[in-house]
Amino acid sequence: MIGAGLAGALLATLLAQRGWRVEVFERRGDPRLHGYAGGRSINLALAERGLHALRQAGTDDAVMRQAVMMRGRMVHPLDGQPELQRYGRDDSEVIWSINRGELNIVLIEAAEAAGATLHFDRRLEQVDFDRSTFVVKGDGHEEKRSFAALVGADGAGSTLRGQMAQVADLGERIDWLDHGYKELEIPPGPGGSFRIEPNALHIWPRGHYMCIALPNDERTFTVTLFMPHAGPHPSFETVPDGDAAADFFASDFADAVPLIPQLEADYERNPVGSLATLTLDRWRIDGRAVLVGDAAHAMVPFHGQGMNCAFEDCVALADALESHDAFEAAFSAFEAERMPNAAAIQHMALENYLEMRDRVDDADYRLQRALELMLQDRHPHRFVPHYAMVSFMRIPYAVALERSEIQRGILQRATAGIEHLDAIDWAAVDADVRSRLGLLEGTPA
Repeated sequence: MIGAGLAGALLATLLAQRGWRVEVFERRGDPRLHGYAGGRSINLALAERGLHALRQAGTDDAVMRQAVMMRGRMVHPLDGQPELQRYGRDDSEVIWSINRGELNIVLIEAAEAAGATLHFDRRLEQVDFDRSTFVVKGDGHEEKRSFAALVGADGAGSTLRGQMAQVADLGERIDWLDHGYKELEIPPGPGGSFRIEPNALHIWPRGHYMCIALPNDERTFTVTLFMPHAGPHPSFETVPDGDAAADFFASDFADAVPLIPQLEADYERNPVGSLATLTLDRWRIDGRAVLVGDAAHAMVPFHGQGMNCAFEDCVALADALESHDAFEAAFSAFEAERMPNAAAIQHMALENYLEMRDRVDDADYRLQRALELMLQDRHPHRFVPHYAMVSFMRIPYAVALERSEIQRGILQRATAGIEHLDAIDWAAVDADVRSRLGLLEGTPA
Protein backbone atom coordinates (compact mmCIF):
# COMPACT_ATOMS: atom_id res chain seq x y z
CA MET A 1 0.00 0.00 0.00
CA ILE A 2 1.13 3.54 -0.77
CA GLY A 3 0.06 6.11 1.83
CA ALA A 4 -0.54 5.83 5.58
CA GLY A 5 -3.06 8.63 5.83
CA LEU A 6 -6.61 8.05 6.97
CA ALA A 7 -7.74 5.68 4.23
CA GLY A 8 -4.40 3.89 4.00
CA ALA A 9 -4.12 3.20 7.71
CA LEU A 10 -7.75 2.07 7.98
CA LEU A 11 -7.52 -0.22 4.96
CA ALA A 12 -4.25 -1.69 6.25
CA THR A 13 -6.05 -2.52 9.50
CA LEU A 14 -9.03 -4.13 7.76
CA LEU A 15 -6.83 -6.23 5.48
CA ALA A 16 -4.39 -7.30 8.20
CA GLN A 17 -7.32 -8.35 10.37
CA ARG A 18 -8.48 -10.57 7.48
CA GLY A 19 -5.10 -12.28 7.27
CA TRP A 20 -3.44 -10.35 4.46
CA ARG A 21 0.26 -9.51 4.66
CA VAL A 22 0.26 -5.74 4.28
CA GLU A 23 3.15 -3.31 4.01
CA VAL A 24 2.50 0.42 3.89
CA PHE A 25 4.94 3.00 2.53
CA GLU A 26 4.43 6.60 3.63
CA ARG A 27 6.46 9.55 2.35
CA ARG A 28 6.03 11.57 5.57
CA GLY A 29 7.66 10.89 8.90
CA ASP A 30 5.88 9.04 11.67
CA PRO A 31 3.40 11.58 13.13
CA ARG A 32 3.76 9.97 16.54
CA LEU A 33 7.41 11.07 16.57
CA HIS A 34 7.45 14.22 14.46
CA GLY A 35 3.92 15.59 14.76
CA TYR A 36 1.27 15.54 12.09
CA ALA A 37 2.47 16.95 8.76
CA GLY A 38 -0.57 16.26 6.62
CA GLY A 39 -1.91 18.36 3.81
CA ARG A 40 -5.30 19.98 4.11
CA SER A 41 -6.12 20.45 7.79
CA ILE A 42 -9.79 21.36 7.61
CA ASN A 43 -11.49 19.59 10.49
CA LEU A 44 -13.27 16.43 9.50
CA ALA A 45 -16.93 15.60 9.97
CA LEU A 46 -17.42 11.98 10.93
CA ALA A 47 -20.82 10.56 9.98
CA GLU A 48 -22.47 7.12 10.07
CA ARG A 49 -20.68 5.82 6.97
CA GLY A 50 -17.29 6.54 8.49
CA LEU A 51 -18.34 5.30 11.91
CA HIS A 52 -19.45 2.00 10.40
CA ALA A 53 -16.02 1.51 8.86
CA LEU A 54 -14.31 2.35 12.15
CA ARG A 55 -16.52 -0.21 13.91
CA GLN A 56 -15.42 -2.86 11.42
CA ALA A 57 -11.81 -2.09 12.35
CA GLY A 58 -12.54 -1.91 16.09
CA THR A 59 -11.23 1.65 16.32
CA ASP A 60 -14.49 3.52 16.93
CA ASP A 61 -14.12 3.82 20.71
CA ALA A 62 -10.64 5.33 20.50
CA VAL A 63 -11.75 7.78 17.82
CA MET A 64 -14.95 8.85 19.55
CA ARG A 65 -13.04 9.78 22.71
CA GLN A 66 -11.57 12.65 20.67
CA ALA A 67 -14.74 13.65 18.80
CA VAL A 68 -17.07 16.57 19.49
CA MET A 69 -20.76 16.22 18.66
CA MET A 70 -22.32 18.65 16.20
CA ARG A 71 -26.13 18.78 16.32
CA GLY A 72 -26.52 21.09 13.36
CA ARG A 73 -25.53 24.36 11.74
CA MET A 74 -25.40 27.43 13.94
CA VAL A 75 -26.15 30.10 11.34
CA HIS A 76 -24.75 33.58 12.02
CA PRO A 77 -26.60 36.05 9.76
CA LEU A 78 -25.10 39.41 8.88
CA ASP A 79 -27.87 41.05 10.89
CA GLY A 80 -29.67 39.19 13.64
CA GLN A 81 -29.08 36.46 16.19
CA PRO A 82 -27.48 33.06 15.52
CA GLU A 83 -29.94 30.23 14.94
CA LEU A 84 -29.37 26.47 15.24
CA GLN A 85 -30.61 24.45 12.28
CA ARG A 86 -30.53 20.81 13.35
CA TYR A 87 -29.15 18.20 10.98
CA GLY A 88 -31.66 15.61 12.18
CA ARG A 89 -34.66 15.19 14.43
CA ASP A 90 -32.79 14.76 17.74
CA ASP A 91 -29.40 13.85 19.23
CA SER A 92 -29.55 10.41 17.64
CA GLU A 93 -28.94 12.15 14.30
CA VAL A 94 -25.72 14.13 14.63
CA ILE A 95 -22.25 14.26 13.14
CA TRP A 96 -18.90 14.51 14.89
CA SER A 97 -15.98 16.90 14.52
CA ILE A 98 -12.60 15.19 14.61
CA ASN A 99 -9.04 16.43 14.18
CA ARG A 100 -7.34 14.89 11.15
CA GLY A 101 -3.95 14.42 12.84
CA GLU A 102 -5.33 12.81 15.99
CA LEU A 103 -7.47 10.45 13.93
CA ASN A 104 -4.53 9.48 11.72
CA ILE A 105 -2.46 8.50 14.76
CA VAL A 106 -5.25 6.30 16.13
CA LEU A 107 -5.54 4.52 12.79
CA ILE A 108 -1.78 4.08 12.38
CA GLU A 109 -1.54 2.46 15.79
CA ALA A 110 -4.50 0.21 14.93
CA ALA A 111 -2.84 -0.89 11.68
CA GLU A 112 0.34 -1.85 13.47
CA ALA A 113 -1.59 -3.66 16.20
CA ALA A 114 -3.42 -5.66 13.52
CA GLY A 115 -0.11 -6.81 12.04
CA ALA A 116 0.50 -4.40 9.15
CA THR A 117 4.06 -3.15 8.65
CA LEU A 118 4.40 0.61 8.18
CA HIS A 119 7.46 2.27 6.64
CA PHE A 120 7.72 6.04 7.14
CA ASP A 121 9.96 8.46 5.24
CA ARG A 122 9.60 6.23 2.17
CA ARG A 123 8.58 8.06 -0.98
CA LEU A 124 7.38 6.11 -4.01
CA GLU A 125 9.67 6.85 -6.94
CA GLN A 126 8.89 4.37 -9.69
CA VAL A 127 6.74 1.33 -10.45
CA ASP A 128 7.49 -1.40 -12.98
CA PHE A 129 4.09 -3.01 -13.45
CA ASP A 130 5.39 -5.69 -15.83
CA ARG A 131 7.99 -6.92 -13.33
CA SER A 132 5.83 -6.21 -10.25
CA THR A 133 8.50 -4.10 -8.59
CA PHE A 134 8.63 -0.58 -7.21
CA VAL A 135 11.28 1.76 -5.86
CA VAL A 136 11.02 3.84 -2.71
CA LYS A 137 13.46 6.48 -1.50
CA GLY A 138 13.90 8.30 1.76
CA ASP A 139 15.85 8.62 4.96
CA GLY A 140 19.09 8.42 3.02
CA HIS A 141 18.58 5.29 1.00
CA GLU A 142 16.83 3.73 -2.00
CA GLU A 143 15.14 0.35 -2.06
CA LYS A 144 13.53 -1.83 -4.74
CA ARG A 145 10.65 -4.03 -3.60
CA SER A 146 8.37 -6.58 -5.21
CA PHE A 147 4.60 -6.67 -4.84
CA ALA A 148 1.61 -8.89 -5.46
CA ALA A 149 -0.71 -5.88 -5.84
CA LEU A 150 -0.47 -2.17 -5.09
CA VAL A 151 -3.14 -0.04 -3.46
CA GLY A 152 -2.87 3.72 -3.79
CA ALA A 153 -4.18 5.56 -0.75
CA ASP A 154 -1.81 8.47 -1.19
CA GLY A 155 -4.27 11.31 -1.58
CA ALA A 156 -5.33 13.73 -4.27
CA GLY A 157 -1.76 14.19 -5.50
CA SER A 158 -1.25 10.42 -5.67
CA THR A 159 2.18 9.35 -6.87
CA LEU A 160 0.89 5.87 -7.63
CA ARG A 161 -1.83 7.36 -9.82
CA GLY A 162 0.87 9.18 -11.74
CA GLN A 163 2.77 5.93 -12.23
CA MET A 164 -0.39 4.14 -13.37
CA ALA A 165 -1.11 6.93 -15.85
CA GLN A 166 2.24 6.24 -17.55
CA VAL A 167 1.06 2.79 -18.63
CA ALA A 168 -2.72 3.26 -18.96
CA ASP A 169 -5.10 6.11 -19.77
CA LEU A 170 -7.01 6.72 -16.54
CA GLY A 171 -9.11 9.52 -18.04
CA GLU A 172 -8.03 11.93 -15.32
CA ARG A 173 -9.85 15.26 -15.01
CA ILE A 174 -9.29 17.90 -12.34
CA ASP A 175 -11.88 20.65 -11.99
CA TRP A 176 -10.50 23.44 -9.85
CA LEU A 177 -12.95 25.50 -7.82
CA ASP A 178 -12.40 29.22 -8.30
CA HIS A 179 -12.76 29.57 -4.52
CA GLY A 180 -10.02 28.82 -1.98
CA TYR A 181 -9.78 28.69 1.78
CA LYS A 182 -7.69 29.99 4.66
CA GLU A 183 -7.67 28.70 8.23
CA LEU A 184 -7.87 30.69 11.45
CA GLU A 185 -8.43 29.66 15.07
CA ILE A 186 -10.73 30.45 17.97
CA PRO A 187 -8.72 29.66 21.13
CA PRO A 188 -10.25 28.43 24.40
CA GLY A 189 -12.12 30.92 26.51
CA PRO A 190 -11.56 31.78 30.19
CA GLY A 191 -10.81 28.70 32.24
CA GLY A 192 -10.34 26.59 29.13
CA SER A 193 -13.99 26.75 28.06
CA PHE A 194 -15.47 26.88 24.58
CA ARG A 195 -16.03 30.49 23.51
CA ILE A 196 -19.18 29.66 21.52
CA GLU A 197 -21.67 26.78 21.39
CA PRO A 198 -19.49 23.66 21.06
CA ASN A 199 -22.03 21.19 19.71
CA ALA A 200 -22.58 22.84 16.34
CA LEU A 201 -20.91 23.62 13.06
CA HIS A 202 -20.92 27.41 12.99
CA ILE A 203 -21.47 29.08 9.65
CA TRP A 204 -21.44 32.71 8.57
CA PRO A 205 -23.14 32.60 5.11
CA ARG A 206 -22.56 35.65 2.94
CA GLY A 207 -23.67 34.80 -0.58
CA HIS A 208 -20.61 33.90 -2.65
CA TYR A 209 -18.31 33.51 0.38
CA MET A 210 -18.56 32.25 3.96
CA CYS A 211 -16.81 31.32 7.19
CA ILE A 212 -17.29 28.09 9.12
CA ALA A 213 -16.00 26.98 12.53
CA LEU A 214 -15.74 23.40 13.78
CA PRO A 215 -15.09 22.48 17.43
CA ASN A 216 -12.02 20.59 18.64
CA ASP A 217 -11.69 18.46 21.75
CA GLU A 218 -9.09 20.89 23.18
CA ARG A 219 -11.85 23.56 23.35
CA THR A 220 -10.67 25.42 20.27
CA PHE A 221 -12.46 25.95 16.97
CA THR A 222 -10.89 25.62 13.56
CA VAL A 223 -12.22 28.55 11.50
CA THR A 224 -12.14 28.32 7.72
CA LEU A 225 -12.77 31.25 5.41
CA PHE A 226 -13.93 30.33 1.90
CA MET A 227 -14.03 32.93 -0.86
CA PRO A 228 -12.90 33.47 -4.47
CA HIS A 229 -9.19 33.44 -5.24
CA ALA A 230 -9.51 36.58 -7.36
CA GLY A 231 -12.01 39.08 -8.65
CA PRO A 232 -14.20 41.72 -7.02
CA HIS A 233 -14.15 42.23 -3.28
CA PRO A 234 -14.14 40.12 -1.28
CA SER A 235 -11.57 37.72 -2.65
CA PHE A 236 -8.15 36.61 -1.51
CA GLU A 237 -6.82 39.04 -4.11
CA THR A 238 -8.60 41.99 -2.48
CA VAL A 239 -7.89 40.80 1.10
CA PRO A 240 -4.15 40.21 0.77
CA ASP A 241 -2.89 40.61 4.35
CA GLY A 242 -3.76 40.71 8.02
CA ASP A 243 -4.73 44.38 8.10
CA ALA A 244 -7.13 43.94 5.20
CA ALA A 245 -8.51 40.82 6.87
CA ALA A 246 -9.20 42.73 10.09
CA ASP A 247 -11.19 45.35 8.19
CA PHE A 248 -13.01 42.68 6.18
CA PHE A 249 -14.02 40.70 9.25
CA ALA A 250 -15.11 43.83 11.10
CA SER A 251 -17.61 44.60 8.34
CA ASP A 252 -18.72 41.08 7.31
CA PHE A 253 -18.15 38.80 10.33
CA ALA A 254 -18.34 41.27 13.19
CA ASP A 255 -19.46 38.79 15.86
CA ALA A 256 -16.49 36.52 15.02
CA VAL A 257 -13.83 39.22 15.48
CA PRO A 258 -13.68 39.06 19.32
CA LEU A 259 -13.37 35.29 19.09
CA ILE A 260 -10.21 35.28 16.93
CA PRO A 261 -7.57 37.30 18.85
CA GLN A 262 -4.78 36.27 16.45
CA LEU A 263 -6.79 37.05 13.32
CA GLU A 264 -4.17 39.19 11.60
CA ALA A 265 -1.27 36.86 12.46
CA ASP A 266 -3.20 33.70 11.52
CA TYR A 267 -4.27 35.25 8.24
CA GLU A 268 -0.73 36.16 7.25
CA ARG A 269 0.84 32.93 8.48
CA ASN A 270 -1.57 30.40 6.96
CA PRO A 271 -1.55 29.83 3.20
CA VAL A 272 -4.54 29.98 0.88
CA GLY A 273 -5.59 26.44 0.05
CA SER A 274 -7.04 25.27 -3.25
CA LEU A 275 -10.06 23.03 -3.80
CA ALA A 276 -10.78 20.67 -6.66
CA THR A 277 -12.80 17.69 -7.83
CA LEU A 278 -10.82 14.78 -9.27
CA THR A 279 -12.53 12.26 -11.53
CA LEU A 280 -11.11 9.23 -13.31
CA ASP A 281 -12.54 6.88 -15.91
CA ARG A 282 -10.76 3.97 -14.25
CA TRP A 283 -9.27 3.38 -10.82
CA ARG A 284 -7.25 0.24 -11.56
CA ILE A 285 -4.78 -1.52 -13.82
CA ASP A 286 -6.27 -5.03 -14.05
CA GLY A 287 -5.16 -6.89 -10.90
CA ARG A 288 -1.91 -5.06 -10.37
CA ALA A 289 -2.98 -1.73 -8.83
CA VAL A 290 -6.07 0.08 -7.59
CA LEU A 291 -6.78 3.52 -6.11
CA VAL A 292 -8.97 4.39 -3.12
CA GLY A 293 -10.16 7.56 -1.40
CA ASP A 294 -8.87 10.93 -2.57
CA ALA A 295 -6.38 9.24 -4.90
CA ALA A 296 -9.38 8.06 -6.94
CA HIS A 297 -12.03 10.72 -6.35
CA ALA A 298 -10.96 13.81 -4.41
CA MET A 299 -13.84 16.19 -3.73
CA VAL A 300 -14.52 19.60 -2.24
CA PRO A 301 -15.18 19.44 1.52
CA PHE A 302 -18.61 21.05 1.69
CA HIS A 303 -20.67 17.97 2.50
CA GLY A 304 -18.18 16.67 5.03
CA GLN A 305 -18.14 13.32 3.22
CA GLY A 306 -14.65 13.00 1.74
CA MET A 307 -13.34 10.93 4.63
CA ASN A 308 -16.60 9.03 5.06
CA CYS A 309 -16.60 8.12 1.38
CA ALA A 310 -12.96 7.01 1.57
CA PHE A 311 -13.71 4.85 4.60
CA GLU A 312 -16.59 3.24 2.69
CA ASP A 313 -14.07 2.50 -0.06
CA CYS A 314 -11.88 0.70 2.46
CA VAL A 315 -14.67 -1.57 3.65
CA ALA A 316 -15.81 -2.24 0.08
CA LEU A 317 -12.31 -3.14 -1.11
CA ALA A 318 -11.62 -5.35 1.90
CA ASP A 319 -14.93 -7.15 1.29
CA ALA A 320 -14.20 -7.52 -2.44
CA LEU A 321 -10.78 -9.02 -1.75
CA GLU A 322 -12.34 -11.46 0.69
CA SER A 323 -15.05 -12.60 -1.73
CA HIS A 324 -12.98 -12.94 -4.94
CA ASP A 325 -10.11 -15.32 -5.63
CA ALA A 326 -8.15 -12.99 -7.92
CA PHE A 327 -7.00 -9.39 -7.52
CA GLU A 328 -8.36 -8.48 -10.94
CA ALA A 329 -11.88 -9.67 -10.10
CA ALA A 330 -11.80 -7.97 -6.70
CA PHE A 331 -10.55 -4.66 -8.07
CA SER A 332 -13.10 -4.75 -10.88
CA ALA A 333 -15.99 -5.42 -8.49
CA PHE A 334 -14.79 -2.68 -6.14
CA GLU A 335 -14.55 -0.13 -8.96
CA ALA A 336 -17.98 -1.02 -10.33
CA GLU A 337 -19.58 -0.62 -6.91
CA ARG A 338 -17.86 2.55 -5.76
CA MET A 339 -17.33 4.67 -8.89
CA PRO A 340 -21.00 5.77 -9.37
CA ASN A 341 -21.32 6.49 -5.66
CA ALA A 342 -18.17 8.59 -5.60
CA ALA A 343 -19.47 10.60 -8.56
CA ALA A 344 -22.75 11.17 -6.73
CA ILE A 345 -21.20 12.52 -3.54
CA GLN A 346 -18.78 14.70 -5.54
CA HIS A 347 -21.83 16.27 -7.20
CA MET A 348 -23.63 16.71 -3.87
CA ALA A 349 -20.54 18.25 -2.25
CA LEU A 350 -20.45 21.01 -4.88
CA GLU A 351 -24.20 21.57 -4.48
CA ASN A 352 -23.82 21.86 -0.73
CA TYR A 353 -21.34 24.72 -1.06
CA LEU A 354 -24.00 26.80 -2.76
CA GLU A 355 -26.49 25.88 -0.04
CA MET A 356 -24.13 26.68 2.85
CA ARG A 357 -22.86 30.02 1.60
CA ASP A 358 -26.07 31.32 0.02
CA ARG A 359 -29.27 29.58 1.13
CA VAL A 360 -29.21 28.55 4.79
CA ASP A 361 -30.48 31.93 6.00
CA ASP A 362 -33.10 32.36 3.23
CA ALA A 363 -36.78 32.22 4.14
CA ASP A 364 -37.63 29.78 1.32
CA TYR A 365 -34.89 27.40 2.44
CA ARG A 366 -36.10 27.42 6.03
CA LEU A 367 -39.68 26.84 4.89
CA GLN A 368 -38.68 23.88 2.73
CA ARG A 369 -36.52 22.45 5.52
CA ALA A 370 -39.47 22.63 7.95
CA LEU A 371 -41.70 20.91 5.38
CA GLU A 372 -39.03 18.28 4.77
CA LEU A 373 -39.09 17.28 8.44
CA MET A 374 -42.89 17.18 8.49
CA LEU A 375 -42.98 14.96 5.42
CA GLN A 376 -40.46 12.68 7.09
CA ASP A 377 -42.95 12.22 9.94
CA ARG A 378 -45.92 11.76 7.57
CA HIS A 379 -44.08 9.32 5.26
CA PRO A 380 -41.28 7.93 7.48
CA HIS A 381 -39.93 5.25 5.12
CA ARG A 382 -40.70 7.01 1.89
CA PHE A 383 -39.66 10.65 2.33
CA VAL A 384 -36.23 10.70 3.98
CA PRO A 385 -34.46 14.10 4.12
CA HIS A 386 -31.41 14.50 1.93
CA TYR A 387 -29.05 15.10 4.85
CA ALA A 388 -30.35 12.03 6.69
CA MET A 389 -29.73 9.78 3.67
CA VAL A 390 -26.18 11.07 3.27
CA SER A 391 -25.06 11.40 6.88
CA PHE A 392 -27.17 9.12 9.06
CA MET A 393 -27.66 6.16 6.73
CA ARG A 394 -25.45 3.97 4.54
CA ILE A 395 -27.62 3.72 1.45
CA PRO A 396 -25.55 4.21 -1.74
CA TYR A 397 -24.73 7.84 -2.46
CA ALA A 398 -26.17 7.41 -5.95
CA VAL A 399 -29.52 6.39 -4.49
CA ALA A 400 -29.44 9.35 -2.08
CA LEU A 401 -28.76 11.74 -4.97
CA GLU A 402 -31.56 10.34 -7.13
CA ARG A 403 -34.13 10.48 -4.34
CA SER A 404 -32.95 13.92 -3.18
CA GLU A 405 -33.56 15.39 -6.62
CA ILE A 406 -37.09 13.97 -6.66
CA GLN A 407 -37.75 15.27 -3.15
CA ARG A 408 -36.44 18.73 -4.02
CA GLY A 409 -39.06 18.96 -6.74
CA ILE A 410 -41.79 17.94 -4.29
CA LEU A 411 -40.70 20.62 -1.80
CA GLN A 412 -40.48 23.32 -4.45
CA ARG A 413 -43.93 22.55 -5.85
CA ALA A 414 -45.47 22.42 -2.38
CA THR A 415 -44.05 25.78 -1.25
CA ALA A 416 -44.38 27.75 -4.50
CA GLY A 417 -46.09 31.06 -3.79
CA ILE A 418 -46.63 30.49 -0.05
CA GLU A 419 -44.86 31.84 3.02
CA HIS A 420 -46.20 29.60 5.82
CA LEU A 421 -46.76 25.88 6.25
CA ASP A 422 -50.40 26.45 7.22
CA ALA A 423 -51.02 27.23 3.53
CA ILE A 424 -49.80 23.79 2.40
CA ASP A 425 -52.22 21.65 0.39
CA TRP A 426 -51.52 18.45 2.31
CA ALA A 427 -53.65 16.21 0.13
CA ALA A 428 -51.75 17.28 -2.96
CA VAL A 429 -48.35 16.99 -1.27
CA ASP A 430 -49.10 13.54 0.15
CA ALA A 431 -50.25 12.36 -3.26
CA ASP A 432 -47.09 13.78 -4.83
CA VAL A 433 -44.91 11.89 -2.34
CA ARG A 434 -46.73 8.58 -2.83
CA SER A 435 -46.69 8.80 -6.61
CA ARG A 436 -42.99 9.68 -6.93
CA LEU A 437 -41.26 7.88 -4.04
CA GLY A 438 -41.34 4.20 -3.26
CA LEU A 439 -40.31 2.79 0.11
CA LEU A 440 -36.60 3.33 0.69
CA GLU A 441 -34.77 0.04 0.64
CA GLY A 442 -33.12 -0.66 3.97
CA THR A 443 -35.80 1.06 6.08
CA PRO A 444 -38.51 -0.95 7.87
CA ALA A 445 -41.77 -1.24 5.94
